[in-house]
Amino acid sequence: MTLKAMACALAVLAGVTAGTATAETYPAKPVRIIVPYQAGQGTDVAARYFAERLSKALGQNFYVDNKPGAGGNIGAEAAAHAAADGYTLLMGTNATQTMNEFMYASTGFDPGKDFAPIILVGMLPMVIAANPSFPANSMAELIAAAKAKPDKVDVALPSNSARLVFELLKERAGAPLFGVPYKGSATAMTEVMGGQVQLIIDTVTATRGHVASGKLKALGITTLKSSELLPGVKPVAEQGVPGFEMTGWNAFYAPRGTPQPVVDLLNAEVAKILAQPEARQRLLGLGFEAAGGTPGNLAKFEQQERSKWAPLIKAAGLKGD
Repeated sequence: MTLKAMACALAVLAGVTAGTATAETYPAKPVRIIVPYQAGQGTDVAARYFAERLSKALGQNFYVDNKPGAGGNIGAEAAAHAAADGYTLLMGTNATQTMNEFMYASTGFDPGKDFAPIILVGMLPMVIAANPSFPANSMAELIAAAKAKPDKVDVALPSNSARLVFELLKERAGAPLFGVPYKGSATAMTEVMGGQVQLIIDTVTATRGHVASGKLKALGITTLKSSELLPGVKPVAEQGVPGFEMTGWNAFYAPRGTPQPVVDLLNAEVAKILAQPEARQRLLGLGFEAAGGTPGNLAKFEQQERSKWAPLIKAAGLKGD
């Protein structure tokens, strides 16, 4: 064996040994979870819960690092280009992993190539809600009202996910609604409850407190079946728009190249948390339905979501802010 060949062999062996040591001793130092949104937002709260539980389970500090901006792209890009050693994770969403690449000229990362899927954490349904004075009390009545007065029924849209629900509803129901974009839920919610705008599409987390207090009335939820998150509210799919479904979600990812044993360990530990009744109730309280599955399941689900939303985003000409 030549000196050069021997050096190459030793380098490969060293790489394998280093990878094995990482898997055997992981985590040996604090682990950063990048959340690509502001502190206090639903994804952030969920990430902090898992950070606390993983810290206890694995004996090292898991902590959240908020990197908001560009619809989640700034944080996701930072995670994509971090060292692939298991010490930087991403709490990704349907936006960062399956929607933004079709809405932005450049995201700074490739969600299908730059990340190693770990586990789907939770599903986050959307709700179509109205000011209590709005005459419609069901999706059928809303659709009829929109058809009777095209582009006169206003809908507040505080996120890209809300915009997709809006476009899907218009397409599937033939309802000529008028969308009003907002940057975030706070102002949108205030104006709908104040009567300046008639309806809003937002997450269960953002809407259900106002529904419970009577400040909003929920007309439909975007899951295929009724949800524990909002009992008594019928799915849009059961109100004249068969097959209608659009659910936000959160999932853990690592940079591509992270040792597979580390990915498998993280999958197993998060799965243990998700299997606990206490955790499932906690997630319901945060507005999430607990999910789970293998890294392969998440990769397949992500591809299905990407195929589902790409044509709709392109047809509607949706662009990120």
